[in-house]
Amino acid sequence: MIRADDSEALRKQRGAFFTPPAIADFLAEWAVLDQPDAKVMDPTCGEAVFLISAGQRFKDLGRDIGDLDEQLYGFDLHQTSLEWAYNLLTEAGMDAHLQQGDFFSIATPDQLGATVPEMDAIIGNPPFVRYQQHIGETRDRSKQAALRQGVRLSNLASSWAALLVHSVGFLKPEGRLAMVLPAELLTVGYAEPVRAWLKQRFEQVHLVMFDRLQFQDATEKVVLVLAAGSGGCDAFSLYYLDDGDDLKKIRVMSNHAATVLDSGKWTDLLLPNRQRHLFRTTSAEHFTSLGTYGSPELGIVTGANKFFTLTETTREEFGLSEKAGQVVKVCPPGTKHLKGLSFSTVSWRELRDAGERVWLFRPDPFDESEAVRKYIAVGKAHGVNEAYKCKIRTPWWRPPTVTAPDLFFTYMSHRYPRLIANTAKTTFVNSMHGLRLRDEAPHFAREALPVLMFNSVTMLGAEIFGRSYGGGILKMEPSEAASLPMPTFEGLANAWDLLKSDARRLDISLRKGQWTNVVKTIDEALLVSTLGISRSDVIELHDAARTLRSRRMGKGSL
Repeated sequence: MIRADDSEALRKQRGAFFTPPAIADFLAEWAVLDQPDAKVMDPTCGEAVFLISAGQRFKDLGRDIGDLDEQLYGFDLHQTSLEWAYNLLTEAGMDAHLQQGDFFSIATPDQLGATVPEMDAIIGNPPFVRYQQHIGETRDRSKQAALRQGVRLSNLASSWAALLVHSVGFLKPEGRLAMVLPAELLTVGYAEPVRAWLKQRFEQVHLVMFDRLQFQDATEKVVLVLAAGSGGCDAFSLYYLDDGDDLKKIRVMSNHAATVLDSGKWTDLLLPNRQRHLFRTTSAEHFTSLGTYGSPELGIVTGANKFFTLTETTREEFGLSEKAGQVVKVCPPGTKHLKGLSFSTVSWRELRDAGERVWLFRPDPFDESEAVRKYIAVGKAHGVNEAYKCKIRTPWWRPPTVTAPDLFFTYMSHRYPRLIANTAKTTFVNSMHGLRLRDEAPHFAREALPVLMFNSVTMLGAEIFGRSYGGGILKMEPSEAASLPMPTFEGLANAWDLLKSDARRLDISLRKGQWTNVVKTIDEALLVSTLGISRSDVIELHDAARTLRSRRMGKGSL
């Protein structure tokens, strides 16, 4: 129901999307179970869809629903929503305890001055407000409320994370939780503390996922989280459905579910069982890790890239000299300029002539030349010496050094991470990682790895091991990059024999943005011809990578 005084823009601004009755009824039935005297709370009740579903469950159990103000508890920040909730409850012949206010300011039953009793069940659909709007005192209160339950959230956390954790503070130890949450629960970095807490807090955790979008006007996919008991669990059940209407076909804890032994990240749970199993077996049988070739490492942390990385014009203006050791060649900050398979001396010169920041200011600490003194003075005038990383080192104007790696690794990506051969042998800053090959790595690995990583197994691994951030960004820390599945030494050698004569054409295709054609070529050479994987399985792996990439980038399931 859309009210005349409520627009789509206003609902989206406060993260409110109305739950389909099929989902609300399913969650309420599971939460109430066969307990007609259960106390049930919706911490963000909106227009009471969950409270009404719970009341209907009480009615089915023979309970008089005209007197539920000590069993149904609803809270909401918006008075208008509560007025509508009251009217809709009245029309349904029900009543409830409704309270307006900031839910994070309401004391849990274990706190002094608490006015709300312990609950047998928590149900609801928390508003989904991203961190850019979830700010100020409201965010501070929400983080403190979550911390009281033992969960430390970062400032990147969306509003639903803290609300979920705080609401469980009202739940009896053996109570039941049934909530609609964004599917990003399974993937984003800021939700890692929430995932760990769910496993530690509840004896059983069940997830229900849908192939289709379930909310009108919403672009986010959702997951139903059903949890009960206390004491922790080392596995949970996973259900895949087409949409909410299929909920009537299952009963949680039935044999419709896949039991998943979880080791921390849940991204691969967005995939059907077959694709998840295919990835794991293929990786184990035919692939090694990137860490086998070398350890990904951080770039130079300057503390102020705009000062420490210089254009050719700035270098000439101050008279700074590479020969005198006052500047060194650097791959410019960012990764947009890394379009092909290698970063060569020619590439560096082209960026230099285009006005990019291709020099790193790093003079000898005893260099007292006029050129160095003048440039340091400019930095002080702009307060660079007060930047945190600069303040904690001596001298502040000399950043640490990192020798040139064999390859660069783009750890912040939209479509996919990449390896780029550093044939220019420049150093690099922390907008990318570096990879220094081990002595035992094949001598051709620097040229072959950037090509061969464009296979569907490696690209799927990036989606599974990486972290999803706002705007669809995929981030891989050094330890996550080291886990990326890569062809074994033997597989790399055999596939490279098939591809090395075609490397120039593949490089041109990448520079033109035709990466999908490159993936098809690499899949055929590596997965099919070299490793003997069937084309049907390769298609499954390719589709799995595309599905996760599309979901991360907000394009739904293609």
